[in-house]
Amino acid sequence: MSYIEFIGINKFFGQNQVLNNIRLTVEKGQFVTLLGPSGCGKSTLLRCLAGLEPVSSGRITLDLEDITIKEPQDRHVGMVFQQYSLFPNMNVYDNIAFGLKLQKKSASEITDNVVKILKLVDLTGKEKSYPHQLSGGQQQRVALARSLIIQPKVLLLDEPLSAIDAKLRRALQERIRKIHDEMGITTIFVTHDQDEAMVLSDTIHLLNEGRIEQSGTPVELYTAPKTRFAAEFIGHYNVLSAQALSDMLSEPFSGTNDIAIRPETIQLSDQNLPGPEKSYYFTAEVVNYISHGNVLRYTLAANNVEFKADVLFRSFQLFNTGQKVFVSIEKRNCLRLE
Repeated sequence: MSYIEFIGINKFFGQNQVLNNIRLTVEKGQFVTLLGPSGCGKSTLLRCLAGLEPVSSGRITLDLEDITIKEPQDRHVGMVFQQYSLFPNMNVYDNIAFGLKLQKKSASEITDNVVKILKLVDLTGKEKSYPHQLSGGQQQRVALARSLIIQPKVLLLDEPLSAIDAKLRRALQERIRKIHDEMGITTIFVTHDQDEAMVLSDTIHLLNEGRIEQSGTPVELYTAPKTRFAAEFIGHYNVLSAQALSDMLSEPFSGTNDIAIRPETIQLSDQNLPGPEKSYYFTAEVVNYISHGNVLRYTLAANNVEFKADVLFRSFQLFNTGQKVFVSIEKRNCLRLE
């Protein structure tokens, strides 16, 4: 039996259906990410689990208990929001200790637990600081500590890193995953950032317009998208119709399904070098290129069909706009979509 189950969850706001027959399970100790664009229903699903939004129909179970209509305080979940909602008139110690005080724990037990959790989130020495004296990353860790200290059955994180700069965000991703691994706490994380989902998750559920589009490990979703939406959202795939691919290759391509090709699997060269038999070969013209750090993303055109190719930024082999290049794509990297 799964630790958390969403069974046929539907949610309406008036006439607008934001969750459509959601069925998914979470195993105990997993780090699960709900991924998708704004408005797809991922935060609403998290809030339904927390008890902050009632479901229109369906059931939610946690640790074999039906919690569908339980009050939020009776569900034993901890939640960290995008806005950390720290108490501005309380210092770090009191913000973190707040939940234990509500549980009427003894002063010594509260102190022991706060000291431990401060060390876990690397905030030792900040006990007397107030929220306005902390950086965004430190405030996020206080909010995380406040949720963890009550020892919830599940930790819910609703885009907690979206307002933080890129460098600090990467550091906090590592810390959140480390805390999860050390505590073994079941965690559900909401984000619209596919790279963040890839870094953090054991399992990803990709949502689209209130439905589960695809579920799997990060590797499964990245290497084997099933639909056009999954391919375009997860891996920045080139998604081409069978006819467009035939035009691009200047040879027939069987079937009618759309085809997805990852940009990094496309090889470019200024020489027509022979390769394995199980590859497509053709020429293309460079339309433009953009630098993405250590990767150059080329836009190319072959027989009026444009596509993207990603290559490492190597100064000894750069292609110019308008240049003719030789292209190689292994046939196994042309994925048929549903």
